[in-house]
Amino acid sequence: MRPRKTFLIAAILVGWIFTTYLIFLRNFKDPNPQKSQEMLEKVRYLEQNIQLAESHRDKLYQEIIKILQKEDKTTSTEALPLPLDNVDLGLGEISAQVPETSPRPEADVALSKLQQRYINNDINNPVIPVLVFACNRLSVNRCLDDLIKHRPRADQFPIIVSQDCDDAPTRSMIMSYKENVTLIRQPDQTDITVLPKEKKYKGYYKISRHYGWALKTVFRQGFDSVIIVEDDLSIAPDFYEYFLGTYPILKKDRSLWCISAWNDNGKEGLIDGGAGDLLYRSDFFPGLGWMMTKELWNELEPKWPKAFWDDWIRQPEQRKERACIRPELPRTRTFGKVGVSNGLFFDKHLKYIKLSEDFVSFTKMNLTYLQKNIYDEIFLKAVYQSPVVTLDELKRGLVTTKDPVRITYLTKEQYKRATKSLGLMDDFKSGVPRTAYRGVVSFFYNEQRVYLAPNTNWKGYDLTWS
Repeated sequence: MRPRKTFLIAAILVGWIFTTYLIFLRNFKDPNPQKSQEMLEKVRYLEQNIQLAESHRDKLYQEIIKILQKEDKTTSTEALPLPLDNVDLGLGEISAQVPETSPRPEADVALSKLQQRYINNDINNPVIPVLVFACNRLSVNRCLDDLIKHRPRADQFPIIVSQDCDDAPTRSMIMSYKENVTLIRQPDQTDITVLPKEKKYKGYYKISRHYGWALKTVFRQGFDSVIIVEDDLSIAPDFYEYFLGTYPILKKDRSLWCISAWNDNGKEGLIDGGAGDLLYRSDFFPGLGWMMTKELWNELEPKWPKAFWDDWIRQPEQRKERACIRPELPRTRTFGKVGVSNGLFFDKHLKYIKLSEDFVSFTKMNLTYLQKNIYDEIFLKAVYQSPVVTLDELKRGLVTTKDPVRITYLTKEQYKRATKSLGLMDDFKSGVPRTAYRGVVSFFYNEQRVYLAPNTNWKGYDLTWS
């Protein structure tokens, strides 16, 4: 860029920043905290001035583009820095007095650096940030150690840790990783008012608030997709390879809406340990290490829930009959027994989940079989051409074939009886059994593939089964 253009752009931006700074000083010089009404009027007036300043900023930004295009027809506006939505003017005391409804300046500044270095939406070589949700677990280091250890390229998978709770020891732990991670902090630490009967669920309200803020903050930087991890997850050696390999199909197949590294029934004895490359479509949203696109976030953000975001996302209004991809062998495993769920399912189930130990080159595999039009024909044919056996025959070892077999269920009670007897997760979310696809749950039992399936005339999920 020529010196003249550089000086002109710098002069315009510095002028806007200085003008905005004067507005803040004029309106918040020596505020008297005792005069609440006067303070309220100042806040309202400040909001009007901020809107005016932002308007001037946008006009100046457009003028910069016009100048560059006029002087150099080859200049690309994509190479320009992002508009300065959250320039930190050093007004920390004012920020403490005015409720903060937008992302912290420090979060945008940190992520802008990543954006300028890493944004690349090439479907064959994408940049996918890993967003780690943290609160007050010092054991977040276990998660971060794994993510850094197995990461093939730092420039392709920048690690962003979003911290809630404002816990100082945890923050120090995260910051000790220095340039290996980018830390952003959820700014709204106010208490959440809930009904007395929901007091025990307050933690879920805070989690949903944190998720909404962090996803909005990251996606607004221009990233095309994001892998979401919580601070109590370990990952498999091919965790990144798994998401790289499945990324193209997520982008192309509109009947998919997420890629998950988790298998709810991924316990030893219920999975084929030799089928590390086996992937499924699932109507059940698994979570626990998953990838979503910006398109999906743009759809969900306007109606993001106040609590229980994961159950909310499983509702028909959000799922819209779309599926996720999940593996036979889990690529994540949780070590977080203590949390808002008070260890629910951990001792009984989660601690037995088997984490894949081998590396599968998913990027070198042909995964087109996961496209809906191909998968449905192959999968449903395999399920409904398999011989029917009873639960009792399977449990007593009376099945004479080693080929895949099928157990039929017609009612909710039949399904729950079978899953409890076999050690599978037995609950439903919005009528969908865990791991199910078109009502079918696939698992291993006594070294044999088994399909727990409804009849061929299946009419869809029944919300009353939840």
